[in-house]
Amino acid sequence: MAAVNLSASDNSRTTMPKITFVDPNGTAIEVDAPLGKSVLDIAQANNIDIEGACEGSLACSTCHVIVEPEWYDKLRPAEEEEEDMLDLAYGLTRTSRLCCQILVTEELDGLKVNLPTETHNMML
Repeated sequence: MAAVNLSASDNSRTTMPKITFVDPNGTAIEVDAPLGKSVLDIAQANNIDIEGACEGSLACSTCHVIVEPEWYDKLRPAEEEEEDMLDLAYGLTRTSRLCCQILVTEELDGLKVNLPTETHNMML
């Protein structure tokens, strides 16, 4: 049986990606972002104030975030259902997304998103 070499030359990822959430007051909170998780799941796991009323089923816009422009083009394009829900979001911008639809990849390490000043929960 051959031994497995885990030396320093091993190129496997040893650090977890990070996401920075910026609240409406400008306070930045950096958190670990496990690969494959949605930004909504990560926010909720870290007590970031994002509602996500529909739990990621694309039935509301309460997880609306504003992605920093330098990160926006690195995201997978929004699908029609997401764009329809974004039309209901408060404070919509050119770089607005629903964070339930953003899945963390290695390319998104360092992603920075801003929380809008308010949300509209149409499910109430």
